This record gives sequence, C-alpha cells and structure tokens, in this order.
Amino acid sequence: MSPPRPHFLVLTFPLQGHIAPALRLARRLLAVAPDVLVTFSTTKAAHSRMFPSNGEQGGDHRAEEEDDGRLELLPFSDGTDSWEGTKDGYAGGGGDDVEAFNAYVASFHAVGPRSVGELVDALAARGRPVTRVVYTLMLPWAADVARRRGVPSALYWIQPVVVFAIYHHYFHGYADVIAEHHRRGDPSLLVELPGMAPLAVRDLPTFLTESTDPANYFHTVFLTFRDLFDTLDKETNSKATILVNSCKELEVSAVTTVGKKHDVLPVGPVLPTGDETSIFKQDADAKYMEWLDTKPENSVVYVSFGSLATMGKEQLHELLLGLEEIRRPYLLVVRKDNKAMLAEAEAEMGPKNGILVEWCDQVRVLSHAAVGCFVTHCGWNSVAESMASGVPMVGVPKVSEQGTNARLVEREWRTGVGAGVDNGGVLHAGELRRCVEEVMGDGTSAAEVRRMAEVWKRVVAEAMGNGGSSYCNLVAFVDGARSTA
Repeated sequence: MSPPRPHFLVLTFPLQGHIAPALRLARRLLAVAPDVLVTFSTTKAAHSRMFPSNGEQGGDHRAEEEDDGRLELLPFSDGTDSWEGTKDGYAGGGGDDVEAFNAYVASFHAVGPRSVGELVDALAARGRPVTRVVYTLMLPWAADVARRRGVPSALYWIQPVVVFAIYHHYFHGYADVIAEHHRRGDPSLLVELPGMAPLAVRDLPTFLTESTDPANYFHTVFLTFRDLFDTLDKETNSKATILVNSCKELEVSAVTTVGKKHDVLPVGPVLPTGDETSIFKQDADAKYMEWLDTKPENSVVYVSFGSLATMGKEQLHELLLGLEEIRRPYLLVVRKDNKAMLAEAEAEMGPKNGILVEWCDQVRVLSHAAVGCFVTHCGWNSVAESMASGVPMVGVPKVSEQGTNARLVEREWRTGVGAGVDNGGVLHAGELRRCVEEVMGDGTSAAEVRRMAEVWKRVVAEAMGNGGSSYCNLVAFVDGARSTA
C-alpha cells in the first residue's frame, strides 16, 4: 500500500486578521507542492460568513472545495456557531462586554478541541487522513489534539519573528522585568532582552503590558498566549516547528535568536494570488479602483486602521480635517459601524478631495500605482502587504503587536514614520499632515523612505519567488511532512 499523500489541516481563529494569512498559507502549500492535500478550517460562524451559499447561521456547513478537490474548506464548532450579535468577526465579540468576550473564548477553548478532533477522525475515516496540523496563535490546544492522534503539528506565527522572540523571553524569565518597566509609567523606558536591540515599553505587545491585568478586556488573550508557549515547551523530543509569515531577510537577527530554541521557518510574507475570501462584505463593483485609475502615480493617501478598528467622533473629524488640509487625493476606509458619525462628518466638511468606503480589497489598492502612502494601524497583515507593494507607511499603532511593527517600519526597515497621538489615542490633523509630508513630500527624508520601500519590495518578491528563502523554507517543510506521512 502506498503511503498517504501529505495532508495539512490548517486551523485558525475566526478573525479576518487570522483567517487571511492562514487561508493564504493553505493555498501557498498547494502551489509549491502539487501532490499535497490541504483542509482549511475555522469556526462555523466565520465559515458561513465567508461562504454564504452554505446557509446562514447554523445551516448546512457542507464542504467547499477548490483546486480540483485538493483544498477543502470545512468548519469546526466553537460552541456558538452563530453570527447573531457579533461585530468583529467572532461570536460574542462585539462592544466592550468583557464577560461576553471571556465567555466566548472559554467556549472556543472548551468546544474547539472536541470538534477539531472529530474533524480529524472524520477525514481519516473517509480516506483523507491528516498528516500534519498547522495552527495559528489562538489555538494552543490544536497541538494537543494532534499529539493525541499521533500527528505532528506546527505553529503558524502570523506576526513578525521579533514579536515571537519578545513573547518567548517574557514567558521564559523576563515577565517581571517587563512588568516593572511598565509599572513605572514611562513608555519611553528601554527594555533589554537577550539577542535583541533595546525596546521601549511602548514598542512591546500590549498583551504583555496592559492585558496582564485580569480586569483588562484582552486578559483571556494573554492567558491564551501563555498556554501557547507552554504548548511549545512540551515538544521535548525535538524543537517545535514554527512557520512565520515573514522572510529571513527582514529579520535576520531575530531568526537567529529564536532558532536556538525552535525550528523557525520564515515562509512569507504570504499574499493572496487572486480574489480573497473575506468574512466582511465585499464590493464587487470596486468603484474605488476606477477612482484610483483617474489619479496620478504616487498621489493618493490610503487610510485604513484594520478590520477590528472602530473610530470615535473626534478621531474621524481629525482624520477628515487633516486629509482635506493635505490637499492630496485620499481613500479612507470607515467601517459601517461608524455610518451615523460618517454621515454627520460628510455633511459638515465634505469630503472634497477623497472618497470614503466601508471595505476595500487592500492588496489591490496597495498594488495600484496611484497609491503613494498608507496610513495604517500597523497590523502585521497590513505592514506585510505594504512592504510587498513598496508603499511607504505612516504608523498609528493601537493594540497587540502593532507598536512593535511600527517600530520595525520606522527604525529597522526605514519604510515609514510613526505618528504621535494624544493621551486619548487620537491622531490629530496637524500630526497627520506632518507625517504624510515626511513620506510623500519633496524633502530628502521622504525620498529616502520611498527608496527603502522599493528596496524592501524587491527583497520580499525575491524571498517569495521560486528559489527564494521563503519559497525554499516552505518546500522544506512540505518535504519534511512528506517523509513522515
């Protein structure tokens, strides 16, 4: 009997920022190895939003297939399986209700392992056994599900290697050091971690500073990261395998540092190869693309703070004021949650020089020749997409690892600048104008930012191309899985 074909089960948390890189990786696996099979799985709620033909809210979640059946899209249960009352892409995840969020995460961790285990068993029963489980950040239990069935697993780290290194040091002896620096209340204080350049407290992931407090909204996320690193430490027979959505060239020293403990394989930045499936409403007409076609090269300011960002009235007012004063064309993404404020702002002040949309295909926008600057929250997907497109950035980080990413953009890669905000986290019009001028203006510093953006664009393209570092790492990972299938 011939051995089973390599079959990767790719599992992810039901947030768009997790789904996108995980589904991109699934399709990338198919692209580099024509003999492999892949099953992509997120929760039933997210699955039904992505593939509404399967029925809404608890309907028939039958398999979707792509690439002649080599890629299957099958959901697992998180114990809720409904989009009722959701806002941000997961059941129970809307608003500021800490108890509701905690209840959802508890359900996800309790029901998810059972459901994924049943999925693995069902695939084996119909002759499609899983030979390697790949899971993203919020699923530490996925490794245990795989281990109990004798299946190897790998973590897909969807943030930079530098961020992984920070978390690793925190959970291996540096928690008190970071806590003490944060307690002193000065965000500019420098923290020194082994093998890394000093980092200011403001540059550290907020889950390791603010979210360690049990009263914090994201405390359960902090606990999940703690469990994740405990899970990696259980790999006692060999180094844990960590796939990273970055490339070696972007993070040479961090890869070396983390590689002493784990088998680190940078395989990115993994970008979509065509139209991308999203849990958010998509505009098939894409009139914003037609609008971009009418604008000169490198003239448009693109502004988006990510799929989770909500915007207060003051912030929206300051953004529109600053964008109009810049007197450059702009494309501003404002989630539909802000419709009432948006209508009020539009009635008061325009817009005159730009357009506002609820959603856009970000990769297509960043790839358009008219776009000259990206004002971003610095989520890693957005940073990676901007780097791959050679678009300079203005960083306005808010939560999670976004501050770390913004520091990398400004200090390490020199492809953008960081924007200052007030004590309430609001980016004011004058600061927005200053930062946009720093990357789009006629000065030498702006020219250097644009030059470095082009340099890193070529580096990322080479890493992802045939024979590049990320391509070879992914091929090596598949070959390793093939040998153990």
